[in-house]
Amino acid sequence: MSGTSLDGIDVVLVDFSTNSPKLLATFFQAYGRKLKDALLVLHQPANDELHQMQLISNELATLYAAATAVLLRAAKITLDQVRAIGCHGQTIRHRPSQGYTLQLGNAALLAELSGITVVSDFRSRDIAAGGQGAPLVPAFHDRLLRHPSIHRVIVNIGGISNLTNLPPKSHTTGFDCGPGNMLMDAWIALQCGELYDKDGAWAASGQIIPALLQKLLDEPFLHAVPPKSSGRDLFNLAWLSSKLCGDEAPVDVQATLLAFSSRVISDAIHCFCEGAQEIYLCGGGAHNQALVQSMRIFLPDCRIQETDTLGLEVDWLEAIAFAWLAQQRLHSDAVNLTAVTGARHPCILGAIYSA
Repeated sequence: MSGTSLDGIDVVLVDFSTNSPKLLATFFQAYGRKLKDALLVLHQPANDELHQMQLISNELATLYAAATAVLLRAAKITLDQVRAIGCHGQTIRHRPSQGYTLQLGNAALLAELSGITVVSDFRSRDIAAGGQGAPLVPAFHDRLLRHPSIHRVIVNIGGISNLTNLPPKSHTTGFDCGPGNMLMDAWIALQCGELYDKDGAWAASGQIIPALLQKLLDEPFLHAVPPKSSGRDLFNLAWLSSKLCGDEAPVDVQATLLAFSSRVISDAIHCFCEGAQEIYLCGGGAHNQALVQSMRIFLPDCRIQETDTLGLEVDWLEAIAFAWLAQQRLHSDAVNLTAVTGARHPCILGAIYSA
């Protein structure tokens, strides 16, 4: 898994031989600065972008293969013991309203380099059926984390935050809430040269700017009714700059961005998850203590915990989910939840590249 945070590659080895997936090994490979910058450039139209896109797609496949090899060596697992790699790829454009989404990572090359069958391109089939192509992980949450009598909400806080609503005795819903870590990471990188705001400490040292927060919250996407999904196509530094007056203290902007991320999640739960009792967090943003504390203030009636308490590790849950999605593709099971993505019908997701 390599997501909208653009921090690197999460690799997991998962055993699905029992009813509950067993996480056997994990590995994280950080992106280099040069690759991250090149990926950010590709999010917008640029000179010679088609050629650059293909070169970076090959580079990602090489990195994915190398990271897989490191994990398998450490776990002492041989290639013949691995059924498939589920590879999400790196999103650079997500435009479901225009009928496409684009994830980089040459799956054919990954199969060639790794010697393992690869399942990739999970989102396109759902979009072809009129869906958003995202989020796809709610199907995994529905299968593994639903409770028969407790109303749970699973919140993944990556670059974009998304939630899965699991009300007892009712169907599962889910959608992208809005920015999670994305804007906070971009702002601290611009102002301080840091990759992220550890524990939200910098944000906690500033003051929220009410007028700016309101401008951010006025974004029409946040008030749209699900199904909906988003990404860097909308929420980026240019979008943020358009909301700034120019005289704001940088630390106060960071404080406001943290409040914004907290509000988009909390408001979504208030609006679309009425009666929620338990909230389980995963993704990198779950470690941002200032963000979690802010959510507790906005959601005082909900018990907020990490997914670790349910047996799925907070940092690896999304990667585990895409391993599971690959397994479903090999079984030819349709797992897109139409109530989540808005597709006209269930679809079998993913393309297979045999080793």
